[in-house]
This record gives sequence, structure tokens and C-alpha cells, in this order.
Amino acid sequence: MSAMSRAIRACGGAASRRNLSVAASKEAPALAAAAAVVAGRKAGQRDPGEDGSRVQWVFLGCPGVGKGTYAGRLSRLLGVPHIATGDLVRDALASQDPLSKQLAEIVNHGKLVSDEIIINLLSKRLEEGEEKGELGFILDGFPRTIRQAEILEGVTDIDLVINLKLREEALLAKCIGRRKCSQCGGNFNVASIDIEGENGAPRMYMPPLLPPPQCESKLITRADDTEEVVKERLRVYHDLCEPVEDFYRARGKLLEFNLPGGIPESWPKLLQALNIEDPDNKRSAAA
Repeated sequence: MSAMSRAIRACGGAASRRNLSVAASKEAPALAAAAAVVAGRKAGQRDPGEDGSRVQWVFLGCPGVGKGTYAGRLSRLLGVPHIATGDLVRDALASQDPLSKQLAEIVNHGKLVSDEIIINLLSKRLEEGEEKGELGFILDGFPRTIRQAEILEGVTDIDLVINLKLREEALLAKCIGRRKCSQCGGNFNVASIDIEGENGAPRMYMPPLLPPPQCESKLITRADDTEEVVKERLRVYHDLCEPVEDFYRARGKLLEFNLPGGIPESWPKLLQALNIEDPDNKRSAAA
């Protein structure tokens, strides 16, 4: 992975391509491998040739769609690190690094962080992972531009790109409803989303994720979770990131998944689309 991090930082490298046809209704090599490792765990056996910790997946989707939630669950299920560029940026914001002031100005106005900054942060994270013996990864928030996708394709072979989709009115309500406990760090959402279906689409209901009593008075809102900033983030995302969807769609690596509702409803259906069995599915969905 050190070669990958160096090449990403250099923003170049010879392309290494492998076509992989992926569809929700058909098995593909990466999906079969993921299912195999889950089944192996269930039987107490693991095949080193079909190790879920070696998957190289990417999550795409609008800000607030839930990339971190679902990528994190798959990370724990498959035993592969979840690398979220949003977390890398937030860690840099919280540091005393001179970069933090520049990042704060960008993030608080709903703008996207530059390729150069993201690439440097990601390269550092990959190098740290290599030192710990990490093999595969699930990327969340990278790539988000064609340039980043080309850089990534030049240095590694992504198995699968999962594109999460959610109706825009639900996205807006979900982002504005986000809250965090300033004491324990827990994440909550006060929005109760109930949207009637249109043109035959089913009704969408996403209940709030309310805090326990001890956190209620300590809730804070992210500075960039205002309606104006969220709408700007969505506009910027569509302008820059939809071409990335087309990039992976043309290579047969894009799995498009429309979230039908909240986690209890969406998680089992996502696993089904990925041909993965979770032995703790009931407990995970209710968590």
C-alpha cells in the first residue's frame, strides 16, 4: 500500500484496468469473495484466497446520504479498514496544524476541499495503515473528481463502487437534523422524515435518532449543517461527482443502490444487493 500512497501523492501512475461487471441482481468476483468470507466466518474457517480484508471498494453518494454509516458496517463485517476522507478532514480541522484554518474556511462555506489537500491526507492515512499491516480498504469520500478517479485507477484496481442514492428532500432534512453530543461525541438526528411516494414510488419513512436524556442539553449542530450550506454542498457534489459515477459506470464497476428508508430497512437490502450474508443481521439492523 506504500506504493499506492506514494503514487497518489505524486498524482500520477500508469493505469491498471480490469473490467468487472457488477449489478445488484448478479454475482461478481468481488461480491462472491465478500460472501465467501462471511460464510467462512460462520463456519469458523477462512480461505486466504478469498479474504474480505483484501477488498478494495469505494462508496459514492451525496453529502449526508449515509456513506459513513454503511461503509462502517461493511468494514466491521468484512474486517477491512474504513477510510473516510471526511474524517481525515475533521481530524485535520481539530489539529493545531496550520492547515486547519484554511480547511475551516472551505468547509464552513460548503465548498469542496482541494484535490491536493485530500490526496496528502489520504496518502498519510494509507502509509499509517501499511505500518499496521492493513491490506484492503473501503474508501468513503474519495474519489470525488475525475482527476482523483484517474489517479486511483492508475495505482490500484478498485473492485466495486457502491453509489448510495436518497431523495433530495430526505437528504436535506437529514443533514439539517444532524446533532452531536458535545460531551460523549455521540451522533444523533432529530429529523423525522415522512415523504409520500410519487409516480408509484413507496412512501419513505426515516424515524429520528434521538439522544438519551443525559445528552439532550449538550447537543450541538455542525457549522456547515445549515439549509443554505447543505444546498450548496449538494449542488457542488452534482457538478463534480456525477462524472465520477459515469467514469465507473463505463467500466462496469458501479452498483447503484437507492436507500428505501432508514437503517433497519436499508441495511438488509444492501447486503442482499451485495450478495453478502450477515449472521448478526437482525442485531446490526436494530443497532
